[in-house]
Amino acid sequence: MTVRSILNTKGHQIMSVEPDVKLAAAIKLLGEKKIGAVLVMNQSRLEGILSERDIVRVLGERGAGVLEEPVSEVMTRKVVSCKETDTVAELMETMTTRKFRHLPVMENNKVVGLISIGDIVKRRVEEYESEQEALRDYIKTA
Repeated sequence: MTVRSILNTKGHQIMSVEPDVKLAAAIKLLGEKKIGAVLVMNQSRLEGILSERDIVRVLGERGAGVLEEPVSEVMTRKVVSCKETDTVAELMETMTTRKFRHLPVMENNKVVGLISIGDIVKRRVEEYESEQEALRDYIKTA
């Protein structure tokens, strides 16, 4: 199974903010959309990613005053991404070893989607259930 197959099911939509948006506004967006990360984009160029972990870390380090700072001061700048042709196994390994929960999907230097660990778990559970059903059907006909 590839990233492309997950995106074809879940969709290619992404949530993004511009680098100069205040952290408080980005937090509000995360809460409204019930998501754990947002891409930081300047026009169509990926500049960084802002995750719940980034927010908790910076609040712990600098306090509530940081809420009025731009997202560009808080975001993760070195963004690790994946491609549509990457396999779920590759993503699981990357997310586990690098401790990421979100990966932007890039093709030809353009963002074409965002994959979360939740997307991967959901897809793996669906695969498992499908395999179990196929085995039950096989046993019934044997």
